[in-house]
Amino acid sequence: MNFETKDLRNVVLLGHAHSGKTTMIECMLYEAHGITRRGNVEEGNTVSDYNPLEQERKSSLFSSLEHTIWKGSKINIIDTPGSDDFIGEVISALKVADTAMMVLNAAHGVEVGTELMWEYVEKFNTPSLFVINQLDHEKADFDNTLEQAVSRFGKKVVPIQYPLNQGAGFHSIVDALRMVVYEFPPDGGKPIKKDIPESEKEKALELHNKLVEAAAENEEELMTRFFEQGTLSEEDLAYGLRMAIAHQSLFPVFCASARNNMGTGRIMGFVHDICPSPADRPAAPLEGGGNLPCNSEDQTTIFIYKTITEPKVGNVSYFKVYAGKLKTGDELVNASNRNSERFGQLYIANGKNRESVDTLYAGDIGVVVKLKDSHTNNTLNVKGLDRKIEPIHFPEPRIRVAVVPPSKNDVEKLAKALHIIQEEDPTVIVEQSAELKQMLLYGQGQLHLDMVRQRVEKGQDIRMDFVKPRIPYRETITRVANGDYRHKKQSGGAGQFAEVHMRIEPYYEGMPDPSDLTVRNREEDIMPWGGKLVFYWCIVGGSIDAKFSNAIKKGVLNKMSEGPLTGSRCRDIRVCIYDGKMHPVDSNDMAFQIAGTMAFKNNFQNAGPQLLEPIYDLEILCSDTSMGDIMGDLQTRRAIIMGMDRDGHYQKIKARVPLAEIDNYGSTLRSLTQGRAKFSLKFAEYGPVPAELQRKLTEEYAREYEEEHA
Repeated sequence: MNFETKDLRNVVLLGHAHSGKTTMIECMLYEAHGITRRGNVEEGNTVSDYNPLEQERKSSLFSSLEHTIWKGSKINIIDTPGSDDFIGEVISALKVADTAMMVLNAAHGVEVGTELMWEYVEKFNTPSLFVINQLDHEKADFDNTLEQAVSRFGKKVVPIQYPLNQGAGFHSIVDALRMVVYEFPPDGGKPIKKDIPESEKEKALELHNKLVEAAAENEEELMTRFFEQGTLSEEDLAYGLRMAIAHQSLFPVFCASARNNMGTGRIMGFVHDICPSPADRPAAPLEGGGNLPCNSEDQTTIFIYKTITEPKVGNVSYFKVYAGKLKTGDELVNASNRNSERFGQLYIANGKNRESVDTLYAGDIGVVVKLKDSHTNNTLNVKGLDRKIEPIHFPEPRIRVAVVPPSKNDVEKLAKALHIIQEEDPTVIVEQSAELKQMLLYGQGQLHLDMVRQRVEKGQDIRMDFVKPRIPYRETITRVANGDYRHKKQSGGAGQFAEVHMRIEPYYEGMPDPSDLTVRNREEDIMPWGGKLVFYWCIVGGSIDAKFSNAIKKGVLNKMSEGPLTGSRCRDIRVCIYDGKMHPVDSNDMAFQIAGTMAFKNNFQNAGPQLLEPIYDLEILCSDTSMGDIMGDLQTRRAIIMGMDRDGHYQKIKARVPLAEIDNYGSTLRSLTQGRAKFSLKFAEYGPVPAELQRKLTEEYAREYEEEHA
């Protein structure tokens, strides 16, 4: 059965961990007769949490695609993880969704994971609705959760429903839109419609009128009718609400107990009746400018939002048709690498189960296997068409570890396994660092990297250990030093001779040329690792031939790539060559390169050497009750508090922290706050290392150097 664009709904479920998203999807599929029995997270038999790692942990770690049919419409549903360690899965799902369903835990209110996800909802301008779930929990507090949602997300958050009772005996919902009470049987399912009790009529009518006003605000004609009649017809109300949600001027709130299958059917009906189809959404932005309307009569363009690798299958690509129709057997061209891909079979998915289809219309989400050269963020078009959907922009990593394989023989095998995971999850970055001489693995948090390790060990049968990564220190100087070095070597035949007189000094932007030297040539090199080398040739009278200038500079650069203090890279130094000697026979490039290296090394030690360390901007969002513990922990990390502010009902702490002090910070923060805080990191600058720490690091390097060269 094929579905045209107007009959499609793409919904992503978002929410903090354990808000009940996966259980809600089970109810949605069950209510729509997509499954015959509801699975249970505890038993590991839900449709969406089908990965063994998810079943083991009893929580979602990956996004999963489901679909169901409701009253002639196809509703694609994407389940997402609740932990911000897996925010990449959330972002890619939001990219292709047309409605966001934010699930809140009635016992815990608006949690920090919800805050993080809402930032991306706003970036994508996604129409949204809220579901206050777990109203059967003994500590459920609908009013407090609603108050927090309004406080954080604004007055556009308006309840369509509220519970007539909540807690252990929850079974009745007042629906202010339809002005009825839904009373559910003990095992949930289809409710009985009842009249609203007299004691609730005033409250329900007030909410109803608020919804009518919100519906009328987006259409001048509706507003006129509203003023004339004091209300709107059911048809006008539905149209007005559709406009309000599409324009994000209304975020309706529903009630549910997914565990007891109460309230989900009404939400499905609302998604079908009111939420936007892909055709109702703004045209998709294209890379380089322009937009692409979702139109099945256009030429075909698809976008891959997720890639996974399955044993015995290979690449499995999840995509959205942004324009045209995709049919079995079609051949599309990858806009990034110009390679053709044949779509031998098309599928729609319910978790790990896939059902073959022959056509997918614009706006639909599907699955294809065994694409050769296409991955996440790739756009594919019909031949001759040059379009690129604006790619998904994933967040920067927040944590890094060094990876140690069990043996040197396993390095290549491990790198290949990590590369496969990196293709599936762009928030994972693998780097073979020549500077630190380590394989580095970057991710969003400790749980994120632990899952990478489990996938490698279980899927590829390669054991890998995590160790603390080295710090990319930098070396510089704080004062001027003059010195010389003579290189002389005689060992039969042609010898080597070179003498270099060198001045080194700290460099800063806008620094004037040296006034006491005659500048013959000035060269400025931007170092690949940051900072500069400014090299002056100030030889007067030909004591050294200018042809040896490049050799001396090369010697300086050699030492700058492995500095004298700790072997770290040097930056922001000015070098002036002002005198020296050469020999008509024994002087050559190699001799002057060695002399340049040694003159720089010796001068460096006399120029107030300073070790620099990377400093990061750290931003933490936490509750008032966690503030003291977090601030106390930051003090132990040489952090400088830059400011504190309130963000909704959370506190925001801004600090600057050395990279050396924030390894494994995510685990510490989770422990301090019971998982109810989030943080972000961004490189700020290089700053001086304290003298005592510099002395310790310098001594350690000297000791290691001696052992290696003994």
